[in-house]
Amino acid sequence: MKETTPAAMPPCFERWCQKFDDVFTHKAQKREFRHYLGGLLGESERKNLFQIASNAVGVTYHRLHHFLTEAPWSSSQVNERRLEVMNKCSQTRISRGFSLIIDDSGHRKSGNFTTGVGRQYIGEIGKTDNGIVVVTTHLYDGRKSLPLDIELYQHADSLAQGKQAPEFEKKPELAIKLIDKTLNRKYQPGIVIVDSGYGNNTSFLLELEKRGLKYLGGLAKNRKVSITLQDEIQQTIRLDEVAKTLPKEAFKEIKLTLDKPRTVWVVTREVEISQLVGKRNIAIVMNAETFSEATDIDYFITNVGSSIVTPQWIVDTYSQRNWVEVFYREAKGWLGIKEYQVRDKKSLLRHFILVFCAYTFVLWHQLTGGLRRRWANKPLNTFTQALEAFRTAMSYRFIDWLNLNRDVFTTYKASLGYIWA
Repeated sequence: MKETTPAAMPPCFERWCQKFDDVFTHKAQKREFRHYLGGLLGESERKNLFQIASNAVGVTYHRLHHFLTEAPWSSSQVNERRLEVMNKCSQTRISRGFSLIIDDSGHRKSGNFTTGVGRQYIGEIGKTDNGIVVVTTHLYDGRKSLPLDIELYQHADSLAQGKQAPEFEKKPELAIKLIDKTLNRKYQPGIVIVDSGYGNNTSFLLELEKRGLKYLGGLAKNRKVSITLQDEIQQTIRLDEVAKTLPKEAFKEIKLTLDKPRTVWVVTREVEISQLVGKRNIAIVMNAETFSEATDIDYFITNVGSSIVTPQWIVDTYSQRNWVEVFYREAKGWLGIKEYQVRDKKSLLRHFILVFCAYTFVLWHQLTGGLRRRWANKPLNTFTQALEAFRTAMSYRFIDWLNLNRDVFTTYKASLGYIWA
């Protein structure tokens, strides 16, 4: 049922929203915060401002729009409060040694008036197109997957002075800023996981090492390394050439148990890389026993010691990066993270943080078991199951409200040009 009303939201929703009340300075802001989150969590397929307002009795478009674009509140303060709420509960607390995943995600966007829009690589479609890209930090600790921070990447095409503009920052620079936010909260990640867009950037890796962080990142196949091969002579060659020269016996077979089980063959070696002092471990991961048979080959780098870096450790650790993909799939599919009707950077970031709040609301209740006790007779093991339990609560309470307020609902439908009987 896509229709709802703030007056019929489950009590757990109101208790959650009350945790944010002192972040807002006006009663209207607190009210629209509830309206926006309720709209994101609702059953409507579209989650833009117009649709959120249209599907809720007592919610108006211009008030929601003002809340998102003009009202004086801080998205960073809301985000900090969201993480504080998670950190106060024993079942959801952010513990030491988690994996900190850095990723960027994009979506198509037509036109050229939205901040940050430009022709750039969009991961969800696998090619270059006109769109928006954000850089995010994400936590995974073996039990929960939680978004931490987000920053909008402003493509040079969207800036009047291009790359010379003061506000232009490269993605690795944005990533370091977000990592510093995590460290400033006294969170202690065990390892930073990045793809080749960051792992291939030596300056980025040096910044991680300055902060005393361990990392595991992708590398490009044409990256040159200094390595001692079978002839005991140190050579400086490309990674794909290293993979070609290694014998079949050097690779170890590893079975992965992901959504779709697969088998890979992995080898690890110590190498030296230009601009990085000392040795680093690299790994080559193939989907076949030999280089000539492989159709999918990945290369990785880490500053973790050789005593820990094994083929099994490489694939187990890097596979955790899949959790950020799961988050984006859920945030785009269920919470409308790429659906908005705003153009400026401040409003975009507000929308993203409010989606984070909606996601965290479901995650918090999934981990603490509240929805399971009241609205489900089966375990809620996934985000989708927990969200469906909450939507069941919304529908149940809305029907109760409707039985007592038929005249209000009839007037609401009439205002939209419909007759309801």
